[in-house]
Amino acid sequence: MTRINKFLAECGVCSRREADRLIESGRVSVNGKTAVSGMQVSDTDDVEVDKNPAGRAAEKVVLAYNKPVGVTCTEKDRHAEMTIIEALQYPVRLTYAGRLDRESDGLMIMTNDGELIQRMMKGANRHEKEYAVRVDKELTDSALEGMSRGVYFKELDKTTRPCKLKKTGKYTFRIILTQGLNRQIRRMCECFGYRVSSLTRVRIMNIELRGLKAGEYRELHGEELSALYEACGMNEPGKGKFINGGGQ
Repeated sequence: MTRINKFLAECGVCSRREADRLIESGRVSVNGKTAVSGMQVSDTDDVEVDKNPAGRAAEKVVLAYNKPVGVTCTEKDRHAEMTIIEALQYPVRLTYAGRLDRESDGLMIMTNDGELIQRMMKGANRHEKEYAVRVDKELTDSALEGMSRGVYFKELDKTTRPCKLKKTGKYTFRIILTQGLNRQIRRMCECFGYRVSSLTRVRIMNIELRGLKAGEYRELHGEELSALYEACGMNEPGKGKFINGGGQ
């Protein structure tokens, strides 16, 4: 038996946190009855999300996907012009490990491996994500230095972790984050009087965008995929036991 939020994550429907929200909103049923948080289910139970069957995937799939601007990172939203599931159009149901806002583009990891999503999204693991940013006026060294030290967001009552920044042009820079606060980079820039005109995620951990055009994806295999699982302290599906400790 498995807790229902973990079951949905293992099915590749969503992360455990998102599963809890789906359950609380009454969108999940088990054997025809509305699910409740914390209940236990098995593979023999009839689990549905929005009246669509959910079952553990036999084969794990991991994609690198270049999300275009205008696509919303959500499973289902009647107000969204285009959801990421609609845009991807992949034959196996996948979900995302970490969001990008609608105005941003770039690398997304899409998978049906719920445990991988959980490990990647856990903030304490401090996995790196790298972004290419363009702002509306010339950058100053003092602004970049201030952002690198950490910025306090009054509305969130949180201070960003110190991060790495590199100026790449008068109006452009690269930034490497190890956390994912809501609209973090845009908020950081606003604190120093800048407006972000474009924001592209170019790397997640060891996975790089690597020339994918907007809307394109590639399946991850070989050393690239193995390194991703290793960095998350996991065994790659179908491979032998991971022995050297995994770092998590």
